[in-house]
Amino acid sequence: MRVQALLPVLLAALLASVAPPHMAGAQTPGGAEPAHPAPGAEAPQAAPGAEAPPEPPATNEERVPALPVPPTDGGATEQAPANGNALPGAPGAASQAQGEAPRPTRYGPVSVADLADRLLDAVVNVSTSQGVDRPGRGVPPLQAPEGSPLQDFFDDLLRDREGPGERSVQSLGSGFVIDPSGIIITNNHVIGDADTITVNFPNGDQLDAELLGKDAKTDIAVLKVDAGKPLPFVKLGDSEDLRIGDWVMAIGNPFGLGGSVSIGIVSARGRNINAGPYDNFIQTDAAINRGNSGGPLFDMFGNVVGINTAIISPTGGSIGIGFSIPSNLAVNVIDQLREYGETRRGWLGIRLQALNEDIAKGLGVERTEGAVVMGIVPGGPSDNGSLKVGDVIVSFDGRKVEGSNDLPRMVAETKVGKKVQIGILRKESVSAAATPETVEVTLGRLEDGEKMIAENETEPTPEAGEPTEETGAVETLGLTLGDVDEKTRKSFDLAEDASGAVVTAVAPNSAAAEKGVEAGMLITEVAQEPVSSAAEVKEKIDRLKDEGRRNALLLLTGANGDVRFVVVPID
Repeated sequence: MRVQALLPVLLAALLASVAPPHMAGAQTPGGAEPAHPAPGAEAPQAAPGAEAPPEPPATNEERVPALPVPPTDGGATEQAPANGNALPGAPGAASQAQGEAPRPTRYGPVSVADLADRLLDAVVNVSTSQGVDRPGRGVPPLQAPEGSPLQDFFDDLLRDREGPGERSVQSLGSGFVIDPSGIIITNNHVIGDADTITVNFPNGDQLDAELLGKDAKTDIAVLKVDAGKPLPFVKLGDSEDLRIGDWVMAIGNPFGLGGSVSIGIVSARGRNINAGPYDNFIQTDAAINRGNSGGPLFDMFGNVVGINTAIISPTGGSIGIGFSIPSNLAVNVIDQLREYGETRRGWLGIRLQALNEDIAKGLGVERTEGAVVMGIVPGGPSDNGSLKVGDVIVSFDGRKVEGSNDLPRMVAETKVGKKVQIGILRKESVSAAATPETVEVTLGRLEDGEKMIAENETEPTPEAGEPTEETGAVETLGLTLGDVDEKTRKSFDLAEDASGAVVTAVAPNSAAAEKGVEAGMLITEVAQEPVSSAAEVKEKIDRLKDEGRRNALLLLTGANGDVRFVVVPID
């Protein structure tokens, strides 16, 4: 009887000992519960009075696949929707049958075939042709030795050197339709100064395009074709929503091979490659080659988040470093080109300098974010006393200014004539107020400002005369300084209204020379205090040294009128 009573207990113990680890209630060799129990399994409860089992050790590693693996057991894999429907295996596919919308996601799908199929018809090839004058060469024909078989080759090679004529230069690029009426976006460098622009569609149609407008600063051009019917199109998305590591897809015309699809991730944002004044590129490792210029960069929802425009390539082909114009930067330019045929950017009328740690200390500013005002354009929007040289701009129209490269882009994107609030740190208030003070400026138009500056600009003298012996010249910081008088005005071609102290010589290998200080420059401020003579410059620098200051902040004006701060070590 006792054996029969114990038999069920022994069988239960035997089954528990051979149960696989994924079954509910199974134990690992150490006696702890498995790290990931089966879905729906309840955690075992400790017996009354017994100690609770120890918690499993925490781990810092979370395994998330870059591209989800196709399910093998009927499980769901998180994917992006395409064609308005959830892809096979996507979460929400079952619920969609009940009328619920699929859940979007940032993860790339196992296949981008459905997404590419939806977008390919809106991506076009852009070909251009330009006639270039060919002047008469007047070059004598090359003569091979008598009887040489190379003479025919030389004759063919130099056939077009006998007189003037015209040859046609062609280029190929990419573009994409953003409006069913026939509005197409591409790069400015794709169309250049083309005489004819032809748009080639995936279905074989070829249409002549009209140039609505182009902008060299952002490398964007807007074309218009008349197809006589609505065209497939794509929408511009929000590039600010992109994160580093998000999947993106490029479609274009690499090396003339139309309709090519490549996929990669966002490698970086906010790249400055010195292509223009508003550099803020998206960097991607999606394959971009010659001919992809002007083509779209899509997110996994099928929205255009960038315009492919440049690559870094020592080989001429893709090495995984491509750059795209963010859609948020492009949208304002596109709207202006469509409406006006030109850009109408905001203009603040100031000159800027980056705020580094040395300049920040010289200005008495604790932060290094912002842009330093280095000059006010006469007659510009800020020429009303609202901004001063030495002000540190930390915000513009409610947006934080991280550095001097950010502010020009913010201003250019703002509507002309808008009154904006600008947050600044100024010497008089930086130590007294914890928050920046605010000034208001009504923006002008950048294009008008550029014309005004060009008209008033004077060419500097290429070579200034040698300085004459000066009475009262002083030396400090490796600089020889003199007063602004008739002799120095003549020697260094200074303006009649020039003031301050003129640098007449710079000691080689000195700290000032390393900072770019040159003879003929004017020192107008020391530690943000104006100076009117060489002696006053030395007096203020000596005072800074007595106060224990290790650097002197100098405001310099160059021969071309450029103004900048320079921090020179005192010792």
